[in-house]
Amino acid sequence: MDYEYPFENDWSMEEIVTVISFYNCIEKAYEEGIARDELMDGYREFKKVVDSKALEKQLDQRFKEASSYSIYETMKQAKENDYIRMKL
Repeated sequence: MDYEYPFENDWSMEEIVTVISFYNCIEKAYEEGIARDELMDGYREFKKVVDSKALEKQLDQRFKEASSYSIYETMKQAKENDYIRMKL
């Protein structure tokens, strides 16, 4: 991967690590597939840092522009499937 992860400048190192861990889950969903439980665990931790829906949408847009991977579409699939394997 040759892109930068979007994050906020006022986040602590721990918060950045948490959000990047969730981005890794999204990448895994596209690149090899991921179990819903693993994805949801990452999302719950992500939401502790990103507690605003507006910020979540902004980060999703920035992440999608950088990587072509959609947080929204991946989480939508997680509502319907036990195993998520996304396609571009």
